[in-house]
This record gives sequence, structure tokens and C-alpha cells, in this order.
Amino acid sequence: MRLRALAVAALALPALAHAEVPQCRLPPQVSAPALPTPDGPRRVLPIAGYTLALSWSPEYCRTRARDPGSAFQCGGELGRFGFILHGLWPESSPGNWPQWCEARPVPAETVRRNLCMTPSPGLIAHEWAKHGACMARTPEGYFKAGAALLRSLRFPDMIALSRRPGLTAGDLRGALRKATPFLPAAAIRVTANPRGWVEEVHICYGRDFLPMPCANRGAADDAPVKIWRGS
Repeated sequence: MRLRALAVAALALPALAHAEVPQCRLPPQVSAPALPTPDGPRRVLPIAGYTLALSWSPEYCRTRARDPGSAFQCGGELGRFGFILHGLWPESSPGNWPQWCEARPVPAETVRRNLCMTPSPGLIAHEWAKHGACMARTPEGYFKAGAALLRSLRFPDMIALSRRPGLTAGDLRGALRKATPFLPAAAIRVTANPRGWVEEVHICYGRDFLPMPCANRGAADDAPVKIWRGS
């Protein structure tokens, strides 16, 4: 659990502005969400690597603008979002991962401080309870680790990419790699829905928090994809 070492390593990287949520406005206070009911068995397993899951918010919010449960992310209350942190997931082996380890509730102030990164109190509580408690001692340490990895990345102009004719998953990987040169294309998983709209991008890391090839790269390089720009 070398989360402190991860934070130190991230600070050694060039300082990168997080251009995805420049207009995010934190609320003065939020309520602490309850921990979710587990959706599967508890698994305490050795950690072999990590996945940083980034959700493309315009696609997620496409049908949720009036959903009260998605108000922070999709209702404009905090701002408009591009990529948001879905979660940082410890991995054990391909198709197997630790989950639902013993967790305490996330303090309300910790939730509030992380809303510009993960703009959903419920998702913050879920990610800590299902994934974070298996790799970090505290919610604060878990979210600092995700923030450190996120700060090490730059993002391409997704609006310009969305207008590119014949866009493929390989084009998106190439654009992400060009924006963050230390990121190998093999470490980028692109996920799209059955209609080809990009939903998430996952970055795969080893135990040392250095990028490594994903066991499953999601959409093939030649797969056509589309990027929803938002309404």
C-alpha cells in the first residue's frame, strides 16, 4: 500500500492543469452518504496492479439531466464536466479483484473536497466501500491516490476529436498518448456502449503505480467510436 510514495512520485511530475472542470464550484457543505449495500461477496486478495477508471461525463449525463441522483454531475449545480474519476480499482489478476473490505463511512468534508473530481456523493461512498478500503487505510488516503494519478494526466481536445470523421478507438488512444507522452497506448482501455459512444477510459498500472499494458484493452484500435459533446 505505497500510497504515500505514489503521492510523492506524482508531485515529481510536471505540474499539469486539470482542464476538465475549470468552472467547478464546491458547495459550502454536503451530507455524508451512507455506505452502500454490497453487490457481491467480500474478497480480500493480494493486489497485483490498479485501474484508474475515467468516465466521460457528457455521455453519462446524456439521459440524466433531470435525475435527482445525478444532480451534482449532470444538473449544472457544480459546473460542466469532461472526464471525471469514476474510481481507482485494485486488481488481483485478470477478471479478479479485491472488493468490499471492511470500511468506515466517508466523512462529509472528504466527500465535499472531492466533488470536483468525482461529482457524486453516492459514487464517492461506493468507490471507497467497494474498492478503496481494500487498498488504503482511510478514505482520505484513497482519494489522494486517485487525485495524484489524475493530476499526472493531460487530456486531448475531446470536442475536436468528436468532430473527426471516421474516429476509431485507436485514434482516441493516440490522442491520449500524445497529450500524456509517458502513457503507452497499451495501458489505455477504451470502453464504448453497443452504439459506439465512448463511455469510459481506463488506465492500467502495476503495483508500482507505473503504467502497464491492460489485460483487456476494450474496444479494438480499428473499432469506430463516437464522442457525445453534450447538449
